[in-house]
Amino acid sequence: MKFLPIGIQTLTELRAFDGIYVDKTRMIKDLLLTGKYYFMARPRRFGKSLLVSTLKEIFKGNKELFAGLWIENQWDWSQQYPVVHLSFDAIQFKEMTLAEGIGHELQLIADQYGFKLEASDLKLRFKELIQELYKAHGQVVLLIDEYDKPILDYLEKSKTEKAKENQDTLREFYAVVKSADQYLRFVFITGISKFSRVSIFSHLNNLIDITLNAKFSTLLGYTQEELEHYFAEYLEEIAEELKLSKPELMAEIKTWYNGYSWDGQQRVYNPFGTLNFLYNKEFQNYWFATGSPKFLIEQMRDKQFYHFENREVDNTTFERFDVENVDLVSLFFLGGYLTIKQRDRFTGLMLLDYPNKEVRESMYRWAIDDLTKNPNRENIGRTIGDLRDALLQNDLKRVQVILNAILADLPAEVFQNQSEGLYHGLIHVLFSYLGIFVQSEVHSSQGRADAVVQTPDRIFVFEFKFNQSAEAAIEQIFEKKYADKYLASGKQITGIGINFSTSTRGINEWKEVSLHK
Repeated sequence: MKFLPIGIQTLTELRAFDGIYVDKTRMIKDLLLTGKYYFMARPRRFGKSLLVSTLKEIFKGNKELFAGLWIENQWDWSQQYPVVHLSFDAIQFKEMTLAEGIGHELQLIADQYGFKLEASDLKLRFKELIQELYKAHGQVVLLIDEYDKPILDYLEKSKTEKAKENQDTLREFYAVVKSADQYLRFVFITGISKFSRVSIFSHLNNLIDITLNAKFSTLLGYTQEELEHYFAEYLEEIAEELKLSKPELMAEIKTWYNGYSWDGQQRVYNPFGTLNFLYNKEFQNYWFATGSPKFLIEQMRDKQFYHFENREVDNTTFERFDVENVDLVSLFFLGGYLTIKQRDRFTGLMLLDYPNKEVRESMYRWAIDDLTKNPNRENIGRTIGDLRDALLQNDLKRVQVILNAILADLPAEVFQNQSEGLYHGLIHVLFSYLGIFVQSEVHSSQGRADAVVQTPDRIFVFEFKFNQSAEAAIEQIFEKKYADKYLASGKQITGIGINFSTSTRGINEWKEVSLHK
């Protein structure tokens, strides 16, 4: 079987090791022929660097690397271009200033073409490089990968001044691009975020953003067809080893690693998680584990915002991204923690949710750990398992004990500050996490029950109150007719009113009532 290209970011290395290359070159040719200036945002470890490397090799005319691929006989390989390829993941901007780091990288590129840069100012140095390459070789191709890393690395409150300083440097740097239009053949810029598009690319107003473009929505990631075609041998071997039928295996892989969409219709698999699964033959958290969402969790806590499931946003949400005012929903989407489930192209409205089991379960664990100050994520898994078992057995007294045990471990300052928002967040995340194992709906909008849990033979409708009464919760269940939509199910329906008290630091009232006819 061919080599699984885990972690490989260059086309030359992938082809040298005879790795599996999911052929996207037909789509790439469309990209090259329909525009000149492009920007594309995708999450980390989603194949951006490999895409940029592929573009580089096409423009350099390295036809031998494309043997057997669609584009092999569909491109004029005789026309070769000088390429300025900058990866901000490789530029040293922490040991020196960002301007110095970029300037050093520009000279390395000039060295490859046999000349020295005279200018010391960053803008002039960049312009000099482009003009000298143009004089010697013709129009220049500019490829920039991870453009936003010098900002994303400094988003913490204590480091925002550095983020703004780097933002200013990048703005001046990219101002050169538009004035160099006549010298450029093609420009492609990638990153994780879009927040700097206005502030950094303010002079580059002809940049086409294809982040949400349906035509290129599967340019990165694997479609269902690509997964089954390119990795057929691996899938057959794993199905046999795990003693699963092919449909059973594909359904499980889809649950864990599929679900990413940038147009609300076409969905792709996370390439990093999928490749690691194919190699290890175990369903685990692979992509999520490679990057800590600590900053995101801190932002959630500061804003006391935990309701990310089924978030409705408009298409301007992802443009409202500022160093000093981070938009959480936008950050979660662009970081790959949320994806588009539905999208209305007429209104611009989009419905966002977690893409798959890997991300959903991992985010719940991180959020619960942060809320409860629990350093051991394994305990959380066992706690959720206990809660699931208690509900499956209709042991509501045990459910109450488990919830109280979780609340008892909350830090004292939560109760001192009377933080109802934290209570809401914790209960929301707990029941959302529970929904991975039993059908659980958690809603935050007015007019819906706080939580509904369905087991094979029962339905539990929960309503939570804080420093009020369990009776008030039960009254709301009846008044809002939360159980009506479940009456035809034939299951036993129980309404549960719970009042959380900040003075007693737990559940001080619990009331149950039968709701089925």
